[in-house]
Amino acid sequence: MIFRWFSSGESHGPCLLGIVDGVPAGIPLTEDLLAVDLARRQGGYGRGGRMKIEKDRAEITSGVAKGFTTGGPIGLRVENLDWPNWKDRDVPPFTRARPGHADLAGFFKYGHEDMRLILERASARETTMRVAIGGIAKALLDQFGIAVRSQVLSIGAVSTPGGDLRDPAVVRVVEESTVRVADALVEQEMRAAIDAARGLHETLGGTFEVIGYDVPPGLGSHVQWDRKLDGRIAQAMMSIHAIKAVALGDGFTVGERYGTDAHDGMRMVDGAVIRLSNHAGGLEGGITNGEPVVARVVKKPISTTAKPQPSIDLATGEDSPSQYERSDVCAVPAAAVIGEAMLAIVLADAFLEKFGGDGIAEIRPRVRDYVRGLRFWRPGAALAARI
Repeated sequence: MIFRWFSSGESHGPCLLGIVDGVPAGIPLTEDLLAVDLARRQGGYGRGGRMKIEKDRAEITSGVAKGFTTGGPIGLRVENLDWPNWKDRDVPPFTRARPGHADLAGFFKYGHEDMRLILERASARETTMRVAIGGIAKALLDQFGIAVRSQVLSIGAVSTPGGDLRDPAVVRVVEESTVRVADALVEQEMRAAIDAARGLHETLGGTFEVIGYDVPPGLGSHVQWDRKLDGRIAQAMMSIHAIKAVALGDGFTVGERYGTDAHDGMRMVDGAVIRLSNHAGGLEGGITNGEPVVARVVKKPISTTAKPQPSIDLATGEDSPSQYERSDVCAVPAAAVIGEAMLAIVLADAFLEKFGGDGIAEIRPRVRDYVRGLRFWRPGAALAARI
């Protein structure tokens, strides 16, 4: 791994911390830039009370000078504004496990009698730092015209085929939507489904789509299992809290088709190979093929429910309903933004693996020479304009 990162911190601790290594020098980067995606993560219909408390902003503590990356490790700090409300509390031990959460599994692994020591780190609050780090990856990719976008495809039983995220008008509608969809009628149906779940003291999951545009062919490799880019993307998505399934391209339905309907035919047009479809999601043999990179991701309903679930109390060993902690009803729109961050991180790592260098001025001619040397492939306008 070249683009390396770590996060630390707990949901109700003082702050979240991040360190990002391997970022080339010369990338424009500011706290205001990172704040854009952090605000997007906090949005979405169905979020809980925590979002009314936190106003996430990542402080850059190292690795950036005068608005540009230096090539050194980048330090990030996000303050938890809820910390003052918790630091002096006499919080009772958390002993009643919530099905679907890390509580009981973490108890078995680490032996903590108070499962709060598990749930504080297992909380999706950690994804705040992932989104900040993903903002750095996006800033790198943007230098070469690569964009990462997302939209929600389903919440509960309400679904939509999604819009064309290459169209700026569609992107604008998605960004303005409270559930990240391009269809206003579907948005109303999804909001109604979330309201119904709230009334039942339930939670809802769903599916979102993340797409990388203008990704050059040749990222990743077929030669070893851990270099296959589709595997790296799937692992990154599965590492997001509450994610239970990932498909590259049409992976959820492709097994239902004949082979000739499942793959992406080719034609030669004006000296360049044109694909007739993108069922593969831009990846063949673990390598990008020049088409948009598409990941579709399923998020389960949030495991913390106001409606009690059958559980046990570890303090007594007796059956006891699950313990409720403040939670969202639905966080699928926020998960889509987190998915953007994770795809950007994986693509940035694969990009640097392919074109490596200590600074943008060193990397840019390598990308230009590579793209110009490719036979039968023509870059999109965004990539062509930046090399």
